[in-house]
Amino acid sequence: MKTPMPPPGREGMSKVLSDKEFGPRVIGFISRGVASAPYLPWDELRYKNPPDGLTPEAWWWATKIARIGMSRKLSLTDISDRPFTFALPDEVLREIDFVATNASGQIRQAEEVTNPSTRDRYLVSQLIEEAITSSQLEGASTSRKVAREMIRSGRDPRDRSERMILNNFHAMQRIGQLRTEPLTIELICEIHRIVTDGTLDDPTAAGRFQRPDEVRVSVWDEADHELHRPPPAEKLPERVQRLCEFANEADAGGYLPGVLRAITIHFMLGYEHPFEDGNGRTARALFYWSMLNQGYWLTEFLSVSKILKKAPSQYARSFLHTEQDENDLTYFYAYNLKVLRRAIDDLHEYLAKKMIEVKSLRDTLRLDQDFNARQIALLQHAINNPHARYTVQSHQLSHRISPQTARNDLGALVDGGLLAQTRLGKRYAFEPAGDLAERLHARRSTESWAQGH
Repeated sequence: MKTPMPPPGREGMSKVLSDKEFGPRVIGFISRGVASAPYLPWDELRYKNPPDGLTPEAWWWATKIARIGMSRKLSLTDISDRPFTFALPDEVLREIDFVATNASGQIRQAEEVTNPSTRDRYLVSQLIEEAITSSQLEGASTSRKVAREMIRSGRDPRDRSERMILNNFHAMQRIGQLRTEPLTIELICEIHRIVTDGTLDDPTAAGRFQRPDEVRVSVWDEADHELHRPPPAEKLPERVQRLCEFANEADAGGYLPGVLRAITIHFMLGYEHPFEDGNGRTARALFYWSMLNQGYWLTEFLSVSKILKKAPSQYARSFLHTEQDENDLTYFYAYNLKVLRRAIDDLHEYLAKKMIEVKSLRDTLRLDQDFNARQIALLQHAINNPHARYTVQSHQLSHRISPQTARNDLGALVDGGLLAQTRLGKRYAFEPAGDLAERLHARRSTESWAQGH
């Protein structure tokens, strides 16, 4: 990733304002409300054509001065005790409203994620997707297909990449259980311990902050340039405790929209970088905790890391733009709000597609009277994946049901001739009948004939 160009230093501001040619233009530009335009960092704005004959630098300072006038301070500070700030330009307000409406209220295809007979299948699929892509962002190289098979089958991970993914899956499950709990240092360390179990060079580093006697872990780019140097280890307990108070809304600061609070926690855990490894995965998990804790229930069905993975350099630059421009979190907010919108849109598209598939299978084959929603989902998957293999554990995990219920579901499909039972080591496995589609159509034809007579 190419490191973004930092903005000009503050000394340039007074020089531009006192310039007889540019000073009046800059002041006039500010009075026209320039800051409501797209909230671009200097690294992008410098390539745009400046208005009214301004130089790029003069345009930047006009923009910067207008932004300062609308900025707000948070109770959180950087390593030099300077506060982090943010603004609420139109593009941020628009996305906040979208997320608030779609992640905490009603959604299209709501029944698919609220009906107990179907919601757990979608939830487990999302948890697996987030576990895979969050780990891949940190270097895990296992494919989606192999990772899904590992999690659903319950087999042990074969290497560090698979262990990272399985750990992330367990961490996301734990976040769902902790959603009503306040954020504490102990909770953060618990999530980190789950995320990094069995993956660290020093196993004792799992679930604890770096110590003052250890070499502090910085963030570096591919060319070994230091991108971020985190606070000293001796300051971590105090700083992370302040972050917990912020997360629990115990600070005395002004109003902050809930989604921005969650995104701030994501950023600050990355900024503090308290652990030897696994900081990014822990930060994203805590974002989910904050969203669920504040009532954004749909977040549990979203995969944010799936979107981030498509453009990891943009994700990294959103961190750097904030640090480069005097701790202005607006850049990080704007980027992550767009990611959330895309994740929500992806979920709507996915649900719409699945609803059509399930409805088509039900209408065409008239399965409702014979099979429950879990069995219909399995048959739909089996038709599209004729070489798939199912186990009691994979069916139990997919639908969050008891082992006995899973056995009953699979046994009924075996009795109906739709699945074949085979041995898989010491366990049984279930495979689609070789002519599954034909057998389902034959059932429908038989039922139609019986109803006609």
